[in-house]
Amino acid sequence: MFEINPGLIVWTIITFLVLLSVMTKFAWKPILKMLEERESKIRIALEEADRARTEAAEMLKQNEKNLARAEEEYKKMIQEGKALAEKLKEDIVSKARQQAQQELKLAMEEIKRNVDAAKLQLRAEVADLAIKATEKILEETLDEKRQKQLIDSVMNKLPKN
Repeated sequence: MFEINPGLIVWTIITFLVLLSVMTKFAWKPILKMLEERESKIRIALEEADRARTEAAEMLKQNEKNLARAEEEYKKMIQEGKALAEKLKEDIVSKARQQAQQELKLAMEEIKRNVDAAKLQLRAEVADLAIKATEKILEETLDEKRQKQLIDSVMNKLPKN
């Protein structure tokens, strides 16, 4: 079955050692160098990834701060807007009240003028009626001087209101 051939064993060992020395000289160093370069690149990539993760975390914190600040400014602007709207509302209501009071005052003055004019017209009509009644009673026509005297006396007897 199996035969041990010492010559084959020696030549196999010699071939293995030659191949090992050639591989050590020509292939082992480049393979080790390539593995070291790959290890270095991986280490650099990991460091860059850690640095990028740290920067991303810092940027996230900064963005959260900026968002919080923006939200505070938004709330402040809303409050200022509400305060301004309330002030404008109060100003508009105040101006409307003033204008209404002024219009009411003007209306009251116009009513008073109309009442005064109506009183004067009523007095004149009452005076005419008094003269006509007096003429009928006296059955005579009065001259202007006499009419004026009668009118003045009737007017003085009338109530002032």
